[in-house]
Amino acid sequence: MLRWLTAGESHGPELVAILEGLPAGVPVLPEDVQADLQRRKLGYGRGARQAFEQDELAVSGGIRFGRTTGAPVALRIGNTEWPRWVDVMSPVPVDPATLPKGRGAPLTRPRPGHADLVGMQKYDFDEARNVLERASARETAARVALGAVARAFLAELGVRLVSHTIAIETVRVPDDVALPGPDDVARLDADPLRCTDPATSAAMVARIDRAHDEADTLGGVVEVLGYGLPPGLGSYVQWDRKIDARLAAALMGIQAIKGVEVGDGFETARRPGSAAHDEMVRTANGIERLTDRAGGTEGGMTTGTVLRVRAAMKPISTVPRALRTVDVASGQPAQAHHQRSDVCAVPAAGVVAEAMVALVLADAMLEKFGGDSIGETRRNLDAYLAAIPPALQTVGTPDTAAGQ
Repeated sequence: MLRWLTAGESHGPELVAILEGLPAGVPVLPEDVQADLQRRKLGYGRGARQAFEQDELAVSGGIRFGRTTGAPVALRIGNTEWPRWVDVMSPVPVDPATLPKGRGAPLTRPRPGHADLVGMQKYDFDEARNVLERASARETAARVALGAVARAFLAELGVRLVSHTIAIETVRVPDDVALPGPDDVARLDADPLRCTDPATSAAMVARIDRAHDEADTLGGVVEVLGYGLPPGLGSYVQWDRKIDARLAAALMGIQAIKGVEVGDGFETARRPGSAAHDEMVRTANGIERLTDRAGGTEGGMTTGTVLRVRAAMKPISTVPRALRTVDVASGQPAQAHHQRSDVCAVPAAGVVAEAMVALVLADAMLEKFGGDSIGETRRNLDAYLAAIPPALQTVGTPDTAAGQ
């Protein structure tokens, strides 16, 4: 079983991430994790912080000579701006009068859509600095780093993941555009929106430009695809062991995500049963599903076909035009506090979603196949696949966005 934990604040000295339970022998290089941290900074519409934040990675434990040791993997990611925030984020008491006028001012105008107000209520704060520092999406850098390690483990078992943007507000990739595959990752990362369709990407850029001019923010939808998964990850025997439930929880745990669907998701509810499920036929290579409307899961288990999950991201809560709120110090109407933000962070959300899917799938792999070393896990997986009777063997499905 995998366990992971992150710590740290947006403007603290560093983020800390720990991953426990990974087998020994998984090839992991710091530069590969660093590369994923750079991918998280990609995307048209990002804010100023992405230009100077270095995301400098340090490995504190669990990796030696380029391979995991079986001990907890401990990672640290430095915050480039920390020297400017030493006083404001000091772990020891300071005189409020000595704090910088801007950065050190109490944040008493909570932002609609953010954790500010409820966080102050829950933790008995009189201003929102403690809330926004931890609630910030900056924390996702730590999860992306852990996800990179989990992806390295999955790659050793023949599993590869791809994430891409399928919608920015109402601008959406047409349903008949083919799904990207593992060999398309570099091409996707080179696109300003991490979108597989160039024409749609150009329309997305234009929409983001308009939102910038209007001092507004935009959300969208990302999709994560899993290739090479075995059938049987997860279980139908309890609600919390279902693989789709675990994926949904992980994706909903990403900042600003407001909805998740597996396969054709909500569209399935608008179809009759005769057009909603994946019919099966016998072929020379085994049982084949003619479509992938279910998105690679049935009954809470992976089917061995392409996994397809989507996450809907709301527009960023820190709106430049500043929404109406109440100053909790004075009780008077006010404009919400505005701290620099992105116009659109949907492409980055895809990278974060990919990391969370990697962690969930790695956990499910270890739950099913175990292993204290990667060699043992691989042998267990191979033995499981070899033991499936020929009459139950399955083959893959077409790679089309509509699952048709």
